[in-house]
Amino acid sequence: MSVPRLDMSGPSHFWETLKRRLRERFPNLFRPQTIGQRGENAAARFLRKKGYRIVGRGERGNIGELDLVAVDRRTVVFVEVKTRRSHDAGHPAEAVDEDKQRRLTRLGLAYLRRHDLLECAARFDVVAVTWPKDARQPVIEHYENAFSAVGTGQMFS
Repeated sequence: MSVPRLDMSGPSHFWETLKRRLRERFPNLFRPQTIGQRGENAAARFLRKKGYRIVGRGERGNIGELDLVAVDRRTVVFVEVKTRRSHDAGHPAEAVDEDKQRRLTRLGLAYLRRHDLLECAARFDVVAVTWPKDARQPVIEHYENAFSAVGTGQMFS
């Protein structure tokens, strides 16, 4: 097997060629994270520092996705993360309306069933992340037990 040669005619050409080949081989390596991905990663770090154990990320269901699934002591915690650049369109947590709560309830119940955890205590938290464009670190607000299970066939009485 022959090894392709890099053109070393100049230092900048060498690095440009190397970057191009790395981008071709590993396309996700150089793709910038979306503000939502950055917010979820920051929320996960924040919760870990508070002693939570993250057991699931991006758990997909037929009606949506659970951003984070964590364990806080002996409670399964379904965490909805909302990230915004500013509060111009409202506080991030305000985006978790009743319709979203109903979907999260159904997703949480399906998760508990799938993992045989129906006997475990569970709750819904919301993490609001505000990350202004120029800021190195976001402002993170954690709302524990932000809402009760909503809809028919509720999880808890």
